[in-house]
Amino acid sequence: MAWSNCDGANWRAPEVGARNPFRRKRSTVAPRAGAGNTGKQVKSPAMNPVRSSKPRRCRWADNGDALYAAYHDEEWGVPQHDDRVLFEFLILEGAQAGLSWSTILNKRENYRKAFSGFDVRKVARYDAAKVERLLQDAGIVRNRLKVASAVVNARAFIVVQKEFGSFDAYVWKFVGDKPRRNAWTSPRQVPAATAESDALSKDLKRRGFK
Repeated sequence: MAWSNCDGANWRAPEVGARNPFRRKRSTVAPRAGAGNTGKQVKSPAMNPVRSSKPRRCRWADNGDALYAAYHDEEWGVPQHDDRVLFEFLILEGAQAGLSWSTILNKRENYRKAFSGFDVRKVARYDAAKVERLLQDAGIVRNRLKVASAVVNARAFIVVQKEFGSFDAYVWKFVGDKPRRNAWTSPRQVPAATAESDALSKDLKRRGFK
């Protein structure tokens, strides 16, 4: 789903104008170079202000980590309706518990390989032997409960798909099928949970998700 939780969630380059910090200083006119100057004048290139392409980012994403920045700019807060991607984040968010999100982002491609490209039906068929093999994979978080819960969640995910037609249809109903666009200006204003997130969490647990 899409939750815009800070003032930099949907960044844009600063507009050209008098207060634009990226605007180059104006020069009036510059004489045409070369001997025999006839006095004709041309505009200096500096007269054409340059728009910066540097994005405005939330403070948590502006830490110099390229993967973190790419996640913020391209995925965070962007409405998502692809069940495969929603299942991917279900696995990754479960693995992140107690760890930093940057740790999981750095292991993301390892997870993609280890968990069959996040194919929910393949993951749902994992048996105890497969779980043991995953626990030997240094590219993922080797926590037995987290790995086992990924398999349990895959099976519950399929049940939801059968009931609602897709996991997307199920999860978006908690926000009335519309993205929530917030207008917070400070990280201190962002709540740790909302009525909608609490309702989703409660219902997932009721449905057997771990």
